[in-house]
Amino acid sequence: MLRKIRIALAAVMFILINLLFLSVTWSLTTHIGWVAKIQFLPALLALNFAVLAALVLLTLFFGRIYCSIICPLGVMQDVFGWLGKKQKKNRYSYSPEKKWLRYGMLAIFIICLILGFAPVTTLLAPYSAYGRIVNSLFRPLYDLLQNALASIESGYDSYMFSTVELWMRNVTTFIIALLTLIILGFLSWRNGRTYCNTICPVGTILSFFSRFSLLRIQFDKDKCTKCSLCMRNCKASAIDYQAGTVDYSRCVTCGDCTEKCKFDALHYSLKKREKDSANTPTVQPEQKSSVQPRGKKETIDENRRAFLIGSAMAVGTAAIAQTKIKVDGGLAVIEEKKAPHRETKITPPGSISIRHLEKHCTACQLCVSACPNNVLRPSTDTMHFMQPVLSFERGYCRPDCTHCSKVCPAGAIKPINRNDKTAIHIGRAVWIAENCVPVVNNDSCGACARHCPAWAIHMVDYTTKDGRAVQVPAVDAERCIGCGKCENLCPARPFSAIYVEGNEVHHIS
Repeated sequence: MLRKIRIALAAVMFILINLLFLSVTWSLTTHIGWVAKIQFLPALLALNFAVLAALVLLTLFFGRIYCSIICPLGVMQDVFGWLGKKQKKNRYSYSPEKKWLRYGMLAIFIICLILGFAPVTTLLAPYSAYGRIVNSLFRPLYDLLQNALASIESGYDSYMFSTVELWMRNVTTFIIALLTLIILGFLSWRNGRTYCNTICPVGTILSFFSRFSLLRIQFDKDKCTKCSLCMRNCKASAIDYQAGTVDYSRCVTCGDCTEKCKFDALHYSLKKREKDSANTPTVQPEQKSSVQPRGKKETIDENRRAFLIGSAMAVGTAAIAQTKIKVDGGLAVIEEKKAPHRETKITPPGSISIRHLEKHCTACQLCVSACPNNVLRPSTDTMHFMQPVLSFERGYCRPDCTHCSKVCPAGAIKPINRNDKTAIHIGRAVWIAENCVPVVNNDSCGACARHCPAWAIHMVDYTTKDGRAVQVPAVDAERCIGCGKCENLCPARPFSAIYVEGNEVHHIS
C-alpha cells in the first residue's frame, strides 16, 4: 500500500510540473505554479520559510518522501529505474554511505551559492536540472505536436490550437540538458538513486533530518529469513539485510522493499525505542539464507542502451528543427536578425539588478518557458550561466506582460503588476548610424519612433558624412524603459540600427 500511495502522489506531482513547464495555457499555469514554489532550493533562495519548515517537518515525520514524490528529477530517475528492472530484476546491492563525496559536494555547492558562482550551482540543483530537460528537450516535441494538431484542424475550419515558432534558444543549454538526461538516465537505469545519494545537495541536506524520522522502514527480525530480496530491490542501496539495518539518510521511502518481502519482515512504522530494539531476538544461525552467491554480472543489454541514447538524440533533433527563413508576402527573403553585442546584459523586469538575479536564480528555465514574447533565453556568460537574459530578435518585452515575474519560484524575479512594469527601466536604447536605413539608403524610416510605447524616441535632423540631410532617431534615456520594441521592429538587417543596453540596477520612474 505504501508503494501504491507513493506512486500515485508522485505521478500527480510529475504531471503537474511538466504541465507547468510546457505552459499549456496561462490560466492553468497560474493555478499550478505552487508545484515549483514547494521545491526545496527555490524556496530556500526565496527565503520562503513556511515552505522550508513544512518540508523539514515532512522529512522528520515521514522520511525523505520529498525525493520520491515532490522532486521531479527524483521521479524521473524512478522511471528509468523501473525500466532497468524490466531488463533485470533484483539488480541492486548494499553499499556503505560515501560521506566524503556527499558532504564534499554539499560544501562545494554552498560555497558557490554564497559566492554567486552560477555555473556550479545551476548544474547541481535537481529541480533546475529537470526544468532544463523539459524546456530544452520535451517542449519542442510538445510544440511540434501542437503545430501538427493546428494544421489538421485548420482543414475543418477549427482553430482550437495555434501554431508556435520552433527555435533554438541556446545551444549550450540544449547540450547540457541532453547530457544530463543521458547520464542520469543511465545511472538510474543501472544503479537506481546514485545521483540522489552522492551528488544532489538537496538530498544531502534532507538526509540530516531523515535520520531522525518518526516513520521509517524497519525489520521484524523474528520473520526475516535473510533472503536478501529487500536489498536487491533497494534503489538507494540503503538496506544491509545481513545486519538488519536501513540507512535512513539515504532511504527515500519508496516502499519497494516492503512490497518485495515475502515474509512480512519489513514494515513502515513508528521508530522503535532503543531498548525495544536491543531486546529483539536475533535470527539463529540455521536460518541463514540458502541463496547461492550470484555469478558474474550479466552483460548490459547493448540494444536497450542504444535505444535510450537514440531516443534522447531524437528529442534533440526535434528541438533543433526550426524555421530559418522568413518571407515577406512570398516576394522577398528577409534576413534574420542577429543579436548585437551588449556591454551590459538585460535582465527581466522584477529582477531588480544583475547581482540580485545571479544570487537567487537557479536557471530552471521556467521563466523562459513562460515568456509568450520569445525574448527570454538562457545566458551563455560564464558567471551567469544559463540564467535568463532578454534579446529582441523574435519579439519585444510587452509592457502589459508580467508572466516571468509570476512564475519565478526562487525570488530572482519579484512579482510585479502591469503598472509597475511600465515604470521599470531595465535598459536604454542606443542608436548606431552605420546601420540606420536613412543614413545608409537615404530612405525615410522612423519605425522606432512610431512604435515606441514610452514615447522616448523622436526624429531629428542629421547630416551624413557625404552631406545629405536625413531624419534619424534621438533617444530620451530618461523615458526609455528598455522594452526592445524599437530594436525588434527596426527594418535594418542583420543588425538593428537601434538596440538596447541593459541597466545593471533597474530604476523606477
